[in-house]
Amino acid sequence: MDGGAFGAGKAGGAFDPQAFIRQPQTLLRLLSWVFSIVVFGSIVNEGYVNRLDETQEHCIFNRNRNACNYGITVGVLAFLSCLLYLALDAYFPQISSVKDRKKAVLSDIGVSAFWAFLWFVGFCFLTNQWQASKEEDNPLNEGGDAARAAITFSFFSIFTWVGQAFLAYQRFQLGADSALFSQDYMDPSQDSGMPYAPYTNEEDATDAVGTYQQPPPADAFDTETQGYQTQNY
Repeated sequence: MDGGAFGAGKAGGAFDPQAFIRQPQTLLRLLSWVFSIVVFGSIVNEGYVNRLDETQEHCIFNRNRNACNYGITVGVLAFLSCLLYLALDAYFPQISSVKDRKKAVLSDIGVSAFWAFLWFVGFCFLTNQWQASKEEDNPLNEGGDAARAAITFSFFSIFTWVGQAFLAYQRFQLGADSALFSQDYMDPSQDSGMPYAPYTNEEDATDAVGTYQQPPPADAFDTETQGYQTQNY
């Protein structure tokens, strides 16, 4: 990782598309983006079938509409989340505030872990409903490949989101362990490197020198002592 705050270079650096694409978190986000398209696309296109004597279509996963709705909803929201964090990754080096970078990395950890959990629930839910499906509900076995694709890529999505959470945690540790990312951190672009001399008023300095008086010499005390005479009673 780079030497900047939380795994990114110093603020204001030029955006390098090739370096951005080669970053591990970018590759994982792109994979998660593709997987989410496969999941919700498979269910939308071929996830609803009907019997020969019916006109109304039902969810291919045990005729449970909740299973199809869950897969579509999670897939679409994961698709949007990937786009959002891809944009954030591209903009991340331009963030000069260390506090804002820390918030972005912490949100990445939380969101990635949350989506990994949702995909785990979705994989278990879809697998259970697919196994419970009855053959008479789909005698022509329509949409079987789409259902298996949705289940398979739901399983793959668990690991891609876990990987994103792990990489975000590494970036957080990189920022937390470095002295540059303490509360006293200042962006190098804001530091001129030239110390300024303290401001002093010339009139005040002159007055201070002019009003200063030397202490009286020790001979003055001796003169006063010699002029004093004792009287005998």
